[in-house]
This record gives sequence, structure tokens and C-alpha cells, in this order.
Amino acid sequence: MAFQIYNSSAANYGEHDAAMQAYQQAGTERALAMDNRGPVRFTPSGELHPDILESYTRHGFYILTGVMSEVELADLEADVQDMWERSPVTKGAEVDAQGRPALGHGCHSRNLSWVRPLSDPLGGTAHSNGRHPAKMIEPDAPEGAPKHVLQLVLGSLQFSDACLRAYGHPDLLRVAAGINGDDFVPFNEAVWVKHPRLGGSVAWHQDAFTHWQSPDLDAHTHGFNFMAQVYGSNAANGLWVLPGSHVQGKVDIKAMVDAVGSDRLPDAVPVICAPGDVAICNRQAIHGSFANTSDDMRVTINMGFHRRASVLDVFGGGVHNDPEQYTAERIDHRARLISYGIDARSQRFPDETPYAYQPLAAAGYRWQAKARLDMQDYNLEDLGI
Repeated sequence: MAFQIYNSSAANYGEHDAAMQAYQQAGTERALAMDNRGPVRFTPSGELHPDILESYTRHGFYILTGVMSEVELADLEADVQDMWERSPVTKGAEVDAQGRPALGHGCHSRNLSWVRPLSDPLGGTAHSNGRHPAKMIEPDAPEGAPKHVLQLVLGSLQFSDACLRAYGHPDLLRVAAGINGDDFVPFNEAVWVKHPRLGGSVAWHQDAFTHWQSPDLDAHTHGFNFMAQVYGSNAANGLWVLPGSHVQGKVDIKAMVDAVGSDRLPDAVPVICAPGDVAICNRQAIHGSFANTSDDMRVTINMGFHRRASVLDVFGGGVHNDPEQYTAERIDHRARLISYGIDARSQRFPDETPYAYQPLAAAGYRWQAKARLDMQDYNLEDLGI
């Protein structure tokens, strides 16, 4: 399969431009030479193929190719377009461009995240427990750029039926079970949009923050994110990962960046995806993204999952939700979204064999009008660790 690497003529990193183009090219070549890419495969008995699990466990990320059909991609594209048309006309506004109540109106949870064009709002700050310790390069925004652009929608399942149906994708849920066990549980869900020539960066970081000192820490303790790509991703607009960093424990990222003298970590690689591919990214891996100076839009549908043992009776939160103890009842209530996703998907794709989520098999959750009401502010119950 041919990949669009990046539009080098569109790069605009000022004095860093040539270095960034060379970095993107070299990173792409390293990424495509890795053995962590291919279609979803299962054993004859239905388990995740051991080659996929071994490669993911070794590298900390894996690209599942061709997961989303053209029909599903069209549904996702339409819903993302609708979410952006319903978003506040400007940051902090109560209405959209048509004067309607804006996306997230009436919600108590945090749903929308804005960024100044091509900026790094998190690097070097105390945000999210200070997990983004080093500042990224901030290219000059193009003339006429808006003051802010919407970059992230949290709690996305309540705003998009297509995202909810993707959440119930049987192959992805089987992969989640293969990595985290049949009793896997949710983390959170979001939609990322990296606008062409405007999308901001996300400084290098590790997502995890609760279990670094645990004697039971291993490659899968803090879970992973599925990252479904609507238009594909490349070295200019996509996520970059440092392979193998998920097994190094808590890393001093600031010292690493200082030693290089640049935000261009030399061993990192971009997550190269075609439309419909789904990347798996370990939350313990060092990862980040650069400002998108290219002409290529990236839309990523994020869906995260944990081991149940990693969250049960754990005191978590503080980043994705308020700090609290994750009881079994609390976990199962949040996991109802998996059941809603499965049933919503079965209504859209009735010829598909739905996934059977064992922990809630007898609960009887169905996707119907009252379920939609039940989902408002569901991301207040995210399971952040």
C-alpha cells in the first residue's frame, strides 16, 4: 500500500524547516520498516493472533490495517463534520455559527479543548500532573489564522452515533480482550482533529500516572488507546511514538529532550496510517505530535481500554475525571457504554456478528432513546490511571 508521507512544500517551520523535513522523512522510513503493521488476525480458536500481541508488546504500538469499511468511514466523516458545525462559533461561546446551542451545551463535563494555531499549550507546564515537561517548537501561524481552533472533543460517544458504533466494533473489542483480558474496561473516548496549517502540537509525554511504582508494573498496566484514522495520518500531522519506551518505567522526558537539544527525539517514529487503519498505542509509551504545518487534515477517533485489575479499587482521576476510588459498581456503570456501542452497531450493521462483552452479558443494555439520555456527561466517569 502506498502512503502519503507529507507535503514537504507546505512545511513552514522557519529556521527549523529543513531539519524537520529531514526528520519526517527519516522517521517515516524507520516506521515503515518495522514489523508492527497488518490486518486484524485471530487464531482458529478466536484469540488475538500471537504475532500481533508480541509485536505490540515489544514496540508499544501496532497499526491494524483496513479495519474500518468505506461505509463506516463515511459515517464517521459525516458525524465529525456535524460536531464541528455544532461547535461554539468561538472559544467560550454558547452558540454555534448558526446561533444554535453549541455542542456540549448543558453538559457538566469538560468536552471541548481549543488551541492557538500551531502552538504547544501544554509543554513545560504543570497541566495534567506536569506530564508534558518539555516545550515543542511553535511555528508562526499563517496570516489570517483564527485566534483559536477546536482540537479535541471529549466524551465523544454522546455526540456521535458513528463513534458509538465504532466503539462496538467486534474485531476491536476482540483485540481489547486479547490484550487486557475478557473483563477489560473503558478508559475514555475522544475525537482529535489536527487542522491543516493550524493544528497545535502535543508535547512528548507518557499518559500513565498511578502505577509507576507498583511491583506488578508490566507492559500493559496502564492500558492503551485505539486510534482510528478517518483520513489517514503521516509524519507531518500524525502521532509519533518512541518504540519500546513503554517498558522503561517513568522516563525523564525533559532530560531526554535537553540531551538532544531539540524536540526531535532521534529514535521516535510517526504512526503512518491509511484511512480506515486503527493504531494501538500503549499509554506508557512516550508519544507526542508536532504542529501540523502541512495541508493534510488528521481526524482520529480515540477509544481507550484498561485491564479491570488495573482500576479495581484504585484511587485514580485528577486528569480525565475527578479523583475517586474506582469501585466495581463504578467500573461496571462506566462499562455500560461498551454494551450501548455493541447494540447500536448491531442496528446499523445487522449482518455482522456482534461482540459478546462478558462482564455485562446479562445486564440487558439496549441502544434506544432513554440510553441517549443516560449517556449525557458519561465521561465524568472516565477511568483515568
